[in-house]
Amino acid sequence: MLKITLKDNSIIEVEKGTSILEVAKKISEGLARVATCGEVNGEVKDLRYELNEDCNLVINTFDSSLEGKKAYWHTTSHIMAQAVKRLFPDAKFAIGPAIDEGFYYDFDVEKPFTDEDKEKIEAEMKKIIKENIEIQKFTLPKNEALKLMEGQPYKQELIEELPEGEEISFYKQGDFTDLCAGPHLERTGKIKTVKILSSSGAYWRGSEKNKMLQRIYAISFPKASQLEEYLNFLEEAKQRDHRKIGKDLNIFMTHKLVGSGLPMYLPNGATIRRILERYIQDKEIALGYDHVYTPSLANTELYKVSGHWDHYKDDMFPIMKMDTEEMVLRPMNCPHHMLIYKNSMHSYRDLPIKIGELAHDFRYENSGAVCGLERVRQMCQNDAHLFVRPDQIKEEVGKVLNLIVEVYQKDFGFPSSAFQYRLSLRDKNNKEKYIDNDEMWETAESQLREILTELNIDFYEAEGEAAFYGPKIDIQIKTALNHDVTIPTCQLDFALPERFELEYIGEDGKAHRPVVIHRAILGSSDRFISFLLEETKGNLPVWLSPVQVKILPISEKQHEYAKKIEEEMHKKGIRVKLDNRNEKIGYKIREAQLEKVPYMVIAGQKEADENLVSVRSRKDGDIGTIKIDEFIEKIVKEDREKVKD
Repeated sequence: MLKITLKDNSIIEVEKGTSILEVAKKISEGLARVATCGEVNGEVKDLRYELNEDCNLVINTFDSSLEGKKAYWHTTSHIMAQAVKRLFPDAKFAIGPAIDEGFYYDFDVEKPFTDEDKEKIEAEMKKIIKENIEIQKFTLPKNEALKLMEGQPYKQELIEELPEGEEISFYKQGDFTDLCAGPHLERTGKIKTVKILSSSGAYWRGSEKNKMLQRIYAISFPKASQLEEYLNFLEEAKQRDHRKIGKDLNIFMTHKLVGSGLPMYLPNGATIRRILERYIQDKEIALGYDHVYTPSLANTELYKVSGHWDHYKDDMFPIMKMDTEEMVLRPMNCPHHMLIYKNSMHSYRDLPIKIGELAHDFRYENSGAVCGLERVRQMCQNDAHLFVRPDQIKEEVGKVLNLIVEVYQKDFGFPSSAFQYRLSLRDKNNKEKYIDNDEMWETAESQLREILTELNIDFYEAEGEAAFYGPKIDIQIKTALNHDVTIPTCQLDFALPERFELEYIGEDGKAHRPVVIHRAILGSSDRFISFLLEETKGNLPVWLSPVQVKILPISEKQHEYAKKIEEEMHKKGIRVKLDNRNEKIGYKIREAQLEKVPYMVIAGQKEADENLVSVRSRKDGDIGTIKIDEFIEKIVKEDREKVKD
């Protein structure tokens, strides 16, 4: 008998050759009905997989894990392929993987799928599900696998790449057979609801050198209510898409003549960015940071010294040869700050030295990966490097973490429940990705672990997420769209000080190496703005709104009075806009609402006669009449105190 250790550490005994599905049935019929796949000693396996030795076993369901969902979605991708085969018999099939939200399948067909085609495919999928066809797994040697896939060039290409002598697995459901490693459910009827979401062109294997295929995205769920909830989520995501908000509110634009991943900030966006950058600079200066400016271009030798050339070259733009030098656009400004530190001699009394910069950096992003402000080829990084003595590490890392809390929770109002602290470590099995110094890594990782523990901060560890030069504390933020994003980060680095031979004179009169703390609070201005727009739906707080107040005179008779209000607000630094167009007041109000202006000041004859204004709030609606001076004081206070919406 085999001993199978389950997720709760209980042990169940079964005969050799028992399948994962049979183990699930032994536990409970209910579990067997909803099981989608298993994990044997951490490896995902099909429910048909037979156990032949003692092992740890996790039985996944759709609701228990992402792997459980992916098995469900992968099964549905085969149902979609079968539906396409029935409707488009000449179609050639590429790949159909499950992704983090649903699945897609790539097809080689004569013309792109129309909306009518997709409706027919979805209807056929539902028919296949209703047929409750058994899904059978079998394997073939390579030569027989190639013969089975005659007429399917993409499948044959994949088979040719597999090692000789390897048994190649297929899944068959009725009149459709697909090359696949699995896992899959046992019958098509296990799928309950399905929805085709969209279609697009996609190059085979992501290369522009290959043929353009047609990709269909879809999703499926065990319950109709889950599908309805997901579709509502997608609608919410559309409304929060920063690209849509950025266009509607005239924040940024792109143009093919400028290039992919190179957004241009319009006046509204430039105002938001300017306020953010001044805000974080002022905070840093108050905490003892010295700000610098360094070039966006550097000699390749700089990055060979720093190690970026060996570990980051693929993400950098190509070399530009200039006279006797080879120059590149910088991907980050760490090496520049190392040289600034090295520019003069330092005593132990001088440390910590904190060098900050709003630096323009460049990343060689694929055109298919760039996205609005979220992922760009040129970015402005809110970057800083703290040069500290070893005995200062704990205190200074603590100060960085306190600054992150102050910015995100106090000033921007994100709840502490939205934050998780991740200790990002190197992958010890992939040392080529990192600077090779085991002692340095063990020291740095253990120090960050101790700091988080001593500060009573809950955290989890993630191997393979470290920077190439050192471990990090990444703050993972749960967004309004339920995504985990990393923006603020704090990194500990013993490597670059060694590579640049940085020194300070210690109390003993001898030279010592400083330690560098890399930290980013807002990350890049671009990504932070995209994050803010999606979190707020464009309803930015007063202190950050490009237009804080819009003045709306009811008729031409109040233009002079409205102009006087505008001048008074300008004197107090309020960002105000006067709408004196010859339009009805209702139209002006609706337009200001669409522009998401925090306050509207409506000036009629009564207000002009009594030196008052009628105020409408974006949040609270009509809040009545008020004296001009009192209203100006209210806006100035909200701006100064960074009042949240």
